[in-house]
Amino acid sequence: MSNPQVAKRYATALFQVASEQSLLNTVEEELRVVKEVFNTNPGLIKTLKAPKLSKEKKRELLQTAFASASVYVKNLLFLLADRHREEIIPQVADYFIELANAEKGIADAKVYSVQPLTDGQKEALSLAFAPKVGKKALQVENITDSNLLGGVKLRIGNRIYDGSLRGKLDRLERKLLS
Repeated sequence: MSNPQVAKRYATALFQVASEQSLLNTVEEELRVVKEVFNTNPGLIKTLKAPKLSKEKKRELLQTAFASASVYVKNLLFLLADRHREEIIPQVADYFIELANAEKGIADAKVYSVQPLTDGQKEALSLAFAPKVGKKALQVENITDSNLLGGVKLRIGNRIYDGSLRGKLDRLERKLLS
């Protein structure tokens, strides 16, 4: 079985447990932290995969790193480490977040802008674009990109809404050349 399928199974199992225990939001936030830790520290997976590192040492390392996490998240991390599947931990977190967002009617959106957006601007974008993708709200991640020149570019799943000045200039250029 390939890694994405395995990651989906673990995420689905954790999602079911978190839903039954009414801990969906808590587990989601904890998995966002876990994902961030693994993405910012690529050496962590290499360390956990080291053949000389015993299961007990792996558990101790994970326990120390994620001491404030719930027992469900810790048990998932321990299970994945015991089964030598450390490399799929960020994928499991991604799939879990996807499932939680689907349950809540929320979509993740990356908004590229020249300047950081205010909370009011993020909320306005969420209100404007959430109905277009059939969701109740958008969870906006703002990324500053000076190449846009002005405006915003929004990515929701595999959809891109380009209202940037750079995008308009590129479209105009293609139109003039054709």
